[in-house]
Amino acid sequence: MPRRRTSSSSSSRGSTTGTTAPRNRTPQPVRIRRRSFGDFVKAFFAFVALAVLLVGVPGALATQIGWPLPNGVPSLDWLQQEITVDTFLNILTVVVWLAWAQFTACVLVEMKAALSGVGVPGRVPGAGPSQLLARQLVAALLLVGATAASFAPGLSQLGQSGYDANQKPAAAAAQQTPGLFAQQQEQAADTAAALAGQASHAASHADAGGSTAKQGDTKYYRIQPPEGRHHDSLWEIADRHLGDGRRYQEIFELNKDRIQPDGSKLSEASLIRPGWIMEMPGDARGGELVEMPDEAPNVSPDVQQQISDYALTGDHAQGGGAGGSGAQGGGHEHAGGGPSASQVSLPEQRPAPDSGHQQATGVDAESGSSFGLPEALLTAPLLAAGLLGALGRRRRQALWQSAFGAVGGRRGMEPPTPSGDAQDVQDALLVGADPEGVRLLDRSLRGLAASLAEESRALPVVYAAWLSNGDLHLQLAQPAGKPPAPWQQGQDQTFWMLSRTDAERYEDVDTAAPYPGLVSLGTMDDSRLLLNLEAVPGIVSLSGREADRAAVFASVAAELATNGWSDRMTITLVGFGQDLTPLAPNRIRHLEDVEALVETMEAETRQRRGALGAAGHDSVLTGRTGPAQHTRWAPHLVLLAAQPSAEDAVKLAELAADAGRLGIGYLVGTETGDLPGAAWEMEITGQGKLLAPLLGLELDAQLLPVAQQRAVVELFVDADPENRPEGGPANRPPFLVDISEQGRPAVYARLVGPYEIIGLDTPDGERSALLHEALALLLLHREGVHPRVLSSALWPRGVTDDVRGALLDRLRDWLGADPDGTPRLGTDSSGRLTLAKSVVSDLDVLRSLYHEATQGKGVDSRAVRGRLLTDALVLVRGPLLADRPEGRYRWLGHEIVDAQLPLLVADTGLALCEFHMEKNRAEKAIEALNAALRTAPADERLWHELLRATHATGDTSRLTALATDLIGRSGARGLPPRTEALLDELLPTWRDAIAAVG
Repeated sequence: MPRRRTSSSSSSRGSTTGTTAPRNRTPQPVRIRRRSFGDFVKAFFAFVALAVLLVGVPGALATQIGWPLPNGVPSLDWLQQEITVDTFLNILTVVVWLAWAQFTACVLVEMKAALSGVGVPGRVPGAGPSQLLARQLVAALLLVGATAASFAPGLSQLGQSGYDANQKPAAAAAQQTPGLFAQQQEQAADTAAALAGQASHAASHADAGGSTAKQGDTKYYRIQPPEGRHHDSLWEIADRHLGDGRRYQEIFELNKDRIQPDGSKLSEASLIRPGWIMEMPGDARGGELVEMPDEAPNVSPDVQQQISDYALTGDHAQGGGAGGSGAQGGGHEHAGGGPSASQVSLPEQRPAPDSGHQQATGVDAESGSSFGLPEALLTAPLLAAGLLGALGRRRRQALWQSAFGAVGGRRGMEPPTPSGDAQDVQDALLVGADPEGVRLLDRSLRGLAASLAEESRALPVVYAAWLSNGDLHLQLAQPAGKPPAPWQQGQDQTFWMLSRTDAERYEDVDTAAPYPGLVSLGTMDDSRLLLNLEAVPGIVSLSGREADRAAVFASVAAELATNGWSDRMTITLVGFGQDLTPLAPNRIRHLEDVEALVETMEAETRQRRGALGAAGHDSVLTGRTGPAQHTRWAPHLVLLAAQPSAEDAVKLAELAADAGRLGIGYLVGTETGDLPGAAWEMEITGQGKLLAPLLGLELDAQLLPVAQQRAVVELFVDADPENRPEGGPANRPPFLVDISEQGRPAVYARLVGPYEIIGLDTPDGERSALLHEALALLLLHREGVHPRVLSSALWPRGVTDDVRGALLDRLRDWLGADPDGTPRLGTDSSGRLTLAKSVVSDLDVLRSLYHEATQGKGVDSRAVRGRLLTDALVLVRGPLLADRPEGRYRWLGHEIVDAQLPLLVADTGLALCEFHMEKNRAEKAIEALNAALRTAPADERLWHELLRATHATGDTSRLTALATDLIGRSGARGLPPRTEALLDELLPTWRDAIAAVG
């Protein structure tokens, strides 16, 4: 199980509390609340109101109106009677009776919860406003009693809108939502270290000033009732009075299992109650917040007696702990600030498999060197995989869009070679990306959704996902029963776990992505956290310096826009990120200010509520599985980087109150860290740490700094063919071969078809396949290959410096040197590996021949053009690296050469066809087209020219046979419209002829 940060480990990073300790959310001391005259006045009026509503209303109805319903079973004639004033009054009376009954039920439910102190009040169906009124009246009535302190905020909040429930920090949210938060398991190794530190700390204080067992020297603290929406916690008590919130464990150990004034016991650091007494370490400071049992003039005699009685308990008074483990009695428990009170907790992990490799994280296994590549992308495998996949799709789309351009004048055949920061970022994406991890995550989530749908079970609400040592852990908002196989129960009922071995057995399923709002936030103890933004019950706030916040927001936006585990979604960026739109124009939307956001989200919130109601769903999750899954219910995620004004913050809080159910997520930046409606609060430090003390999280944040952000956008913009100049250098291959007799290469590799190498001896041993693969990668990238890119392609799970160095030495020895002594494997000024011009592949020759035929000497000489095109087509022996062994060359998935080669072959076949048709040599043209179709069978242009060339032969039966073959190849989709139109032109009777043939 991974180790959580301890006080000692944390302090080693620096002693300043500005970056490591949580901010005290209550600047002024929390004073013990005394009952005032106003409290008694409020209680009196609450009693009068309850008496009127509970007794006066039914009494008035009974005496003034009487029984409104018929005394017997009405006949059918009753339905045809005229509606009189009495009938209307009777109907209205029934409605009032029902409303009274509902309100009475609310009062009983709230009263029971207040008096018993167990859990939170149950929800009376359809009684939102009524139950809120009942809660406030009961709270005011009980305000003068001992129970009210932990029951309700008070009458001052009566009339506030429903977003109050989501304005609480995580600790308060835990109090109001039963079963919502997972209780983290105690971590033995970490606890042992913490206890050792505490023992040393206690011993030092005992030597200096005497034992804390002496009652007169011991300090005590009384847990305060909620002030507004803020609840006290052990973390904040330690932060205020010990100077470091991480010392909360010392307070916990001093008070664990001791009998509290209400008869219950402290069993977990996260569960504390107002009115409890806490013995404090001897160095506690803090004025009147820390009380001495014999010197407490500012508290009532009852509290003094409670402190004195509590001082008689504990190890120093009883010779041992109090023995109990659970909370006895029914106090109203609420989550404190210790790590156990988290909505998001670190899952238990199994040991990493001993595979001899390291999961691809972008950092060398031993040296940690990044070779100058951007570290932010090297350590973000899911983000890098999403960006790399989206960039590849954009480049392929540009290739196919240009496929119908003029032959010889094509734009986009060769994407521009990036340089500078863009080249470094592209290399970092290649190194850091984990496409296999993305694929497994996507299949696992969709497989889970499909399994639950088969069992007619709803999707559970998932707050977070953890990727740990290849295993996937889902943290549920509340227990959801036994997970479907092969999923297993995790460390408790709020964790579902799927091992990597089981995940690899999943196949693609046709179901909607269940949790498209998951996004990576960072890592903690080798576990990567993905937060489900659309499921958070309120706003997620992020504080910190503006530049640091911007890096987090850019990372979140980029991953949401390009991730591989989502279908459709809308990402609204407010006040930032306009330049991020090229990453995913169909997903990203930019708004200038909060005013436009509020207007937009008010309309969408109303629309989603209405749509859910009309569909009969209680949340978007139930709309993603089962009969209604076609609706998809795509999430809408709002990223607001700048802190909104107080008025706008209240409006956003109102909108976010029901956002989790509607599939809308809000991530809002704040300078102060205090934001209404914030369910989860996080802080990004200048050292790249993402802190959420009340959630028990300290992550190494996933960032996308502004320089890398610009470089990523540059790659996407350059991939758009519309941004390239017509003709010119964009059409020139990156490496042209001397195709004359004098340009014979020293080493010739045949990649188009079966892989063969001419001019080199075959390496001995098992390293031969590795050397061949390395050479193929270098041949496909004549612009140069970063050593990290080469090693990550050959060893996707990581490799050490010495292994990579040994491979490069063997590769240099194998390739040898040119006659002038120049090594055939060299490095350029940036340190990237390059091949000498004497090392050539058939793909280089094919590109050079086509370029020379269409843009070089062949332009002015028909004979030269025909010879060059014929020679080029002869080189084509099949698909790229046709006989590559299974499991190797996986890096080809990142390349677009598999799309470039068919287009290049098709263009060559079309150019040679045109050359022959100019002299009416239809048979030669057909021969050239058939040769090209063997490598590019899906290119519609080749089939069109083949139909025209066959028509030129005048053989109608041959043309009919070709049309029949085309129809058979098209399958259930049928012929493309353009192909049908061409057949109508060339062979008007083709439909009848094909039907006759059968």
